[in-house]
Amino acid sequence: MKERLQKLIASAGLCARRTAEDWIAAGRVCVNGAVASLGDRADLETDTVTVDGAPLPGKPGAVYLMLNKPRGYVTTLSDEYGRRTAAELVADCGVRVYPVGRLDRDSEGLLLFTNDGELAQRLLHPRHQVDKVYLVTVRGDIRGAAERLMAITELDGEPIAPAQVDELSRRGDRAEYRIVIHQGKKRQIRRMCAAVGLTVTRLCRIAEGGLELGALPPGRWRYLTAGELESIKGSD
Repeated sequence: MKERLQKLIASAGLCARRTAEDWIAAGRVCVNGAVASLGDRADLETDTVTVDGAPLPGKPGAVYLMLNKPRGYVTTLSDEYGRRTAAELVADCGVRVYPVGRLDRDSEGLLLFTNDGELAQRLLHPRHQVDKVYLVTVRGDIRGAAERLMAITELDGEPIAPAQVDELSRRGDRAEYRIVIHQGKKRQIRRMCAAVGLTVTRLCRIAEGGLELGALPPGRWRYLTAGELESIKGSD
């Protein structure tokens, strides 16, 4: 089946569709030896597509990227209620990728995406104890709250590993904590806070498995560096 060249190039993992369109306009793409134009289509079963003289690979390689998920997006590939999805924000990577773990709709921060299912499962498996680091702002009775949070060993009758909690600041009935967990059960931090009488007003994941969100703007994504990829692949 013939498809637009920019889609084929993006699906091969070479670049995003918009970049592929620039390559086509610049004359860098050929179909069966002829320089292609925007709007041209090809079928990789019967046509030879080249970029800078190199044949287009038939299958995309493994892709690993980090998104700074904003509030208001659900961590699904599609949503039956028509809500905005985190997958929409990484669609221009040109390859179908899947979220590694979740951030609920009201949470923000570091969210990994990949088409490497084996690595995703390894990062999610509890036995690997991949640390996830959050900045959490709460309001309520904050006296001794860090200690009370660290003392929680079960939620709704289900055992959990103790969290590491450090108070970063406090003012009145509000405080900010750095919370480290490695299980990541559904809405775990919000449920922990509710259990000690605290309401979460902001929750942002800033690190996972040695990867750091850094200055990546909300709603933007980037590919993992070689060093970051080596770090998460080597973390057992």
